[in-house]
Amino acid sequence: MVALSVKKNLLILVLVGILAGFVPGYVKGQSVADIVTQDFFNGIINQADASCAGKNFYTRAGFLNALNSYNQFGNLGSADDSKREIAAFFAHVTHETGHFCYIEEINGASQDYCDETNTQYPCNPNKKYFGRGPLQLTWNYNYGAAGTSIGIDLLNSPETVATDVTVSFKTALWFWMTNVRPVVSQGFGATIRAINGGNSGAVQARVQYYTQYFVSQGFGATIRAINGAIECNGGNPNTVQSRVQYYTQYCNQLGVAPGDNLTC
Repeated sequence: MVALSVKKNLLILVLVGILAGFVPGYVKGQSVADIVTQDFFNGIINQADASCAGKNFYTRAGFLNALNSYNQFGNLGSADDSKREIAAFFAHVTHETGHFCYIEEINGASQDYCDETNTQYPCNPNKKYFGRGPLQLTWNYNYGAAGTSIGIDLLNSPETVATDVTVSFKTALWFWMTNVRPVVSQGFGATIRAINGGNSGAVQARVQYYTQYFVSQGFGATIRAINGAIECNGGNPNTVQSRVQYYTQYCNQLGVAPGDNLTC
């Protein structure tokens, strides 16, 4: 009976882990590569003008190569939530790059993105930290931290983000997993506490925790995490609406409801 009880509890924990996205490498029926098909990727980049620099730079292969370093991306509590995360990521990428048209920020070289108060990642006076890549990485502290994660000295070679497509997508995924994912998935802590809380009411209670804290955040939280200081709270409603439009479009393509709380 004891052995049976242990097996039952282990089965419950594994099931909860699957539902909450805690089992490493678990794919809920589809991998990210299955969802981000070549047709999906082409549907975005084909809208860029032939003269766009990004047209011959960004590739699905580059994205998938970068994904190997951030394989928790697109791996959330359910297949639908995973698709929503993918739709949200590519909505922001579409907006930031103009359908993969731009590699670098327009007139970025004329901008000053050096935070001299940041001593951990001091600026190289001969380098510029303007927007580059799928999410237009900016500021010395972001280049420094992204480079540390990736294993490349981007503080002294920020231009690599605009010349190596895999590195470029890695910086975008680093930013997403570091700055965006924690905002929209802050309920994971509550789920973990529920798993270890000794409550035998197991699966349903834990799924309710997950749904309550994650789903309620919505796409609007991702806008706030990426550019909230400028766009949210009425700062730039047209830009917010642009992001929402891409997100709902991609959700429709992936066959998933966009959810609530779309704006900020």
